[in-house]
Amino acid sequence: MTAVDLAALIVAITSVVGVVLLAAGLLSLRRTLAVLRQGIDELRAETIPVVAELRGSVEHVDRQLERIEAVVASLRSVSGTVDAASRVAYVTLANPVIKALSLGAGTARAVRSLRQRD
Repeated sequence: MTAVDLAALIVAITSVVGVVLLAAGLLSLRRTLAVLRQGIDELRAETIPVVAELRGSVEHVDRQLERIEAVVASLRSVSGTVDAASRVAYVTLANPVIKALSLGAGTARAVRSLRQRD
């Protein structure tokens, strides 16, 4: 056997070992991908109902928020009405009440003055 034949034999054996190692790596990768695919299928089976339930919950919350917004708008309207009514009552009653209190204070002062003269 010559050096060329020996080199060719070594290259052939190395190539066969490389192909066997590559085939083993590909089989391992195939098994890993199968496990990954199974995990993805399980995840999908579990998450689709959860997402559907979440969508229903979000729609329910959205409806409740719309109702709350309507109530808040009504409360703002009532608050504005009460504020306007209190301003009207203040403007309407403030002057007569002040005059009545002044009349009462003046009357009390006059009564005291008359009592002191007696």
